[in-house]
Amino acid sequence: MENRGNPAAMWDERFSKAEPVYGEQPNSYLRAQAQRLAPGASVLVPGDGYGRNGLWLAKQGFRVHTVDLSPIGVARARNSARDAGLSLTIEQADLSTWAWPRNQFDAIFSIFVHLFPNVRSIIHAHMLHALVAGGLCILEAFTPAQLKFSSGGPKQTDLLYSAEILRQDFAAAEILALEEATVSLDEGRMHSGPGAVVHGVFQKK
Repeated sequence: MENRGNPAAMWDERFSKAEPVYGEQPNSYLRAQAQRLAPGASVLVPGDGYGRNGLWLAKQGFRVHTVDLSPIGVARARNSARDAGLSLTIEQADLSTWAWPRNQFDAIFSIFVHLFPNVRSIIHAHMLHALVAGGLCILEAFTPAQLKFSSGGPKQTDLLYSAEILRQDFAAAEILALEEATVSLDEGRMHSGPGAVVHGVFQKK
């Protein structure tokens, strides 16, 4: 959701390339934080593109539901799941109009899902509502400091997050982890090199 005009078209163009522009391996923070989950946990992955994070989680034995705006990304994820013999729910929808479930998931992984301020806090609230009590929202996104790097991410400041923004959006949750950091990205051609991120773990009370 980096384009005010036609974000679906932008993502379709990006995901139509044969090259996996964000790589094929899962996000490093997602991989590390997945250890918090019980075997077979129910997991939602919004904005999962062509499925690299959701597919990896399914391979670990989690029950996975992914949602993405791009029909091309969703079709690609479904093909990859079929080829790998994985069973997961892969849905095409706009997160701002999706009928968010309530009290359903043990965890939500929001990885580089950058939303404009007019919908960001609303969607983050939906994420908490979609969790069962004690469920975890695990999030990583770029901060404004990312604008000095060439390793990817939105170029509009209002699409970038900070620890303070997340502290406000997830005020109803218990914050188990929250920090801004510079990390080394190795996620395909479009996420490669030093990156300025904020990441955190928020537990539904």
